[in-house]
Amino acid sequence: MKHGGKTQRPNILLITTDQQRHDTINAAGNREIFTPHLDWLCDQGTRFSRCYSDCPVCMPARATIMTGRYAHSHGLTGNSESIRPMERNPTLPQILTSAGYQTRAQGKMHFFPLRRNYGFEHMEILPDYYRHMKGNRDRGIPMDHGMGQNEMDPVISTVSESNSLTHWIVDRSIDFLETRDESRPFFLWTGFSKPHPPFDPCREYWEIYSGLSLSPPVDGDWSKEVSNIPPQALRGTWSLNNAHRLSAERLIQTKRAYYATISQVDYNLGILFARMREMGLLDNTWIIFTSDHGEMLGDHHLGAKALYFDGAAHIPLIIRPPVPSPSVSSDLVCLADLLPTCLSIAGIEPPEGIDGRSLIERGVVGETGGRRTHLFGEVNGIYGIIGPEHSYHFFPRGGDELCFHICVDPRERIDLVRRADPAVEEYRTRMVTELERIGSPAVRNGKLVSIGSPPTEDELHARAWPGFHSRSIETDVLH
Repeated sequence: MKHGGKTQRPNILLITTDQQRHDTINAAGNREIFTPHLDWLCDQGTRFSRCYSDCPVCMPARATIMTGRYAHSHGLTGNSESIRPMERNPTLPQILTSAGYQTRAQGKMHFFPLRRNYGFEHMEILPDYYRHMKGNRDRGIPMDHGMGQNEMDPVISTVSESNSLTHWIVDRSIDFLETRDESRPFFLWTGFSKPHPPFDPCREYWEIYSGLSLSPPVDGDWSKEVSNIPPQALRGTWSLNNAHRLSAERLIQTKRAYYATISQVDYNLGILFARMREMGLLDNTWIIFTSDHGEMLGDHHLGAKALYFDGAAHIPLIIRPPVPSPSVSSDLVCLADLLPTCLSIAGIEPPEGIDGRSLIERGVVGETGGRRTHLFGEVNGIYGIIGPEHSYHFFPRGGDELCFHICVDPRERIDLVRRADPAVEEYRTRMVTELERIGSPAVRNGKLVSIGSPPTEDELHARAWPGFHSRSIETDVLH
């Protein structure tokens, strides 16, 4: 594409969802879910089947996207407002803006301070939708159902599809595309708030799953009884959603609502992609789709995220180049790779000291210089390692550990620790090395050690946070 006699640098559209598991795309193997436009991305680009969030919780994952650094590297390993890695590191929009890109954030960013732009020229975030709807009460009152931002029980949206937050995010993204400065390439981050709870799809998306059979959650030899699960692994479940109390039948209804919110995002992406095609933008725009982390969805009696299990840490990643080239990559990749990948698209050298690596070499997606063999992560005091064939999980509060052969047991049902598998010692040694490197107190004299008593259900219920938020306050977590 040429503009003003010069070759136009490629545009970049980064699309993120919030709390979407990797196994929620029809074209990637889930025949239970409706995702025609994510399927289109898969058919046109490269799907990375082994993408993980190294810190599967909202704020750290987004800081990793912005800085290209692992969470244990940038320092934010849980949702906290006191640690601000984007103040200390060059950010993706800052670099692109300085290089002449027009940069826009649209939707959920979950930054702190709330409206600090960290290099974006312009931001419209979730509170702007609620301010818009407050001034148009005739269109309905969003989220007028009382369900909190962490609760798993299904509920139907209290506004129509056309007035939903998901639809607004796409409408405003299209408005940017139609009114942008066409003399400059653009970087647009379209951030959806779904399928994060509350699981409140508009009724038409709930209805498309009516009468369909959905698979129940899984458990394993280590999780059949809740009492056998490492207590630190239950921290989020006990304090956020009580998924362990829900029957398999109720969890299937939760899955129906969760899938419906994903379908709602997908169908709205059809509107965005159609407008891009009409404007001739697909021919010079790279589209990247991913999520910040997953959702346990009742697997192993667990809900929410902040774990290294498959449901929480394993996320989708699709990259569609301007010239379609379908493929599937089994490289081990992560969110830190997005910054150098976007900079590679823009022809910009990445800053020194980042942890990510570009997923594009010589303009070809999936051809990378040097492959990652293991991914170490930390989230809320829990540690994990994802390797070529295994996943290993260490819970310092109590000293529990779990290990799975994820190639043959991707749903992590068979714990290799209790079977004394040789892989356990290999990963235990690797974990010691990683914890020594970051100076964790959970290792002493070359051995993993417990650093406190495990949490209890009563303790966490006493300070549970179902995610209650009044619409009268300005916050970026009103999903």
